[in-house]
Amino acid sequence: MSQNTPPRTPLQLHVPEPTGRPGNHTDFSYLHLSPAGAARRPPLDTQPAETSDIAFALVRVLDEDGRAVGPWTEPLTPQLTPERLRFGLRAMMKTRIFDARMLIAQRQKKISFYMQSLGEEAISVAHALALEEDDMCFPTYRQQGLLMARDVSLVDLICQLLSNERDPLKGRQLPVLYSVRKAGFFTISGNLATQVIQAVGWGMASAIKGDTKIASAWIGDGSTAEADFHTALTFAHVYRAPVIINVVNNQWAISTFEAIAGGEGTTFAARGIGAGIASLRVDGNDFLAVYAASCWAAERARSNLGPTLIEWVTYRGGGHSTSDDPTKYRPADDWEHFPLGDPIARLKQHLIVSGEWSEEAHSAAQKELEAEVAAAQKEAESYGSLADGHVHSAASMFEDVYKDMPAHLLRQRQELGV
Repeated sequence: MSQNTPPRTPLQLHVPEPTGRPGNHTDFSYLHLSPAGAARRPPLDTQPAETSDIAFALVRVLDEDGRAVGPWTEPLTPQLTPERLRFGLRAMMKTRIFDARMLIAQRQKKISFYMQSLGEEAISVAHALALEEDDMCFPTYRQQGLLMARDVSLVDLICQLLSNERDPLKGRQLPVLYSVRKAGFFTISGNLATQVIQAVGWGMASAIKGDTKIASAWIGDGSTAEADFHTALTFAHVYRAPVIINVVNNQWAISTFEAIAGGEGTTFAARGIGAGIASLRVDGNDFLAVYAASCWAAERARSNLGPTLIEWVTYRGGGHSTSDDPTKYRPADDWEHFPLGDPIARLKQHLIVSGEWSEEAHSAAQKELEAEVAAAQKEAESYGSLADGHVHSAASMFEDVYKDMPAHLLRQRQELGV
C-alpha cells in the first residue's frame, strides 16, 4: 500500500435482523406487495429468464373487496366452480379445526409433538385441487391440507399422531410425519430439504417410464439454505424434470427470520431464475391465486416444458411446533397485522360477494366440521394414546425391514419372546 493511500475501513459482516422483536410492531413493508391483478400471466411455453419480473412481483387474484381480478383469473372460471370453491373452503376450515384439536391433545400429553399450519391452509388445499390424483407430493410437516383436500381418513391421521396400535406407520415416524401413498403423499422426511431431491428424482423416473404423472416438492424458506435444495434445482433444470418446487415463505424458520436464509434484498423465487427454472412469486393467502399458479406450473410440467419454482408468500400464524414459543422472538400480534390477511376469511368473503356462501352457512359448516374432527379423535383414542400405553407390539420392530428376515434377527426376536 502506498504511503499516500488513506487507511481503509475494516471489513464488516452483515447479520440480518427481523423488522420486529417482542414488544415492537413489525414493519411488513419489506414484503414488496403488488396490487391484485397487476402481475402478468406469461404464456405456458415462456422461457425461464422471461419470468424474472414475476419472481419479484406478487401474483394476486382477490382484491380487497373479495373480487377476482386480473389475468390469472383466466383458468379459474371453467375449473373452479362454486361447488369446488366451497369444498376448498371447507377443507381449509377442517385443517384449522384439526390443528387446534391436535394442539390441545398434545398439551394433554396424548401426543408427543405437533405442528400446525395456521395461516397457510390455502397453499396446500388449493394446490391439491390443481393436481391430478396420481401426481405425487413430497411435503414437509405443514402440508396437512393436502390430505384434507383428498379426504384422507382423519382417524388414520390421528392414530399416527397418537402412535397407538392402529398407527399406520407403527410408531416409527415422529407425529405429523405422515405417509399416505394412495393420496399421493410421499413419506415426510425429517431431514429438511431432502424431499426436494426425492421429488425431482421421482419426476425424472416418471418421464423415463413415459408416464404422465408429475411431482410436487415442498420446502420452507429456511431450508432453502440447505445444499440439497440447490442440488435439486440443478437436476430439475438440466433434465427439465416434470416437477413443481414449492417454497413456502412463511417468514420464519423456527426462530430465525427469512432474511437469514437469504430472503433480504431479493426473493426466494429469484433463486429459480438463477438456476434456469421458470419462477413465480405468489400470494399464498389468496386461494384463487394459489390455484391459478399451481395449474400453470402443473400444465408446464405435463407439457414437457420443464420445472417451475413457486414462492408462496404467507405467514406462520402459530409457533414452529409445540416445542416453540414464538412470543420469545417476534411480536405476539404479528399475524393479526400481516398485510395478506387470513386465507380462510378471504375465500369466505369472495364466496359471499359471489352469492355462493353466507355467514349462516359458514357457522353451520364450522359446527359440522368440529363435530367430524371430534368424532374422529374419539374413535382414534379408543385404540390408545401415549397416555395409556396402547402401542404396537415390540415384535413390529422386526417387520418391514427385510423381505426375508436374517437369522440374527430371528434369534433376537426369539430372545425377546415376541
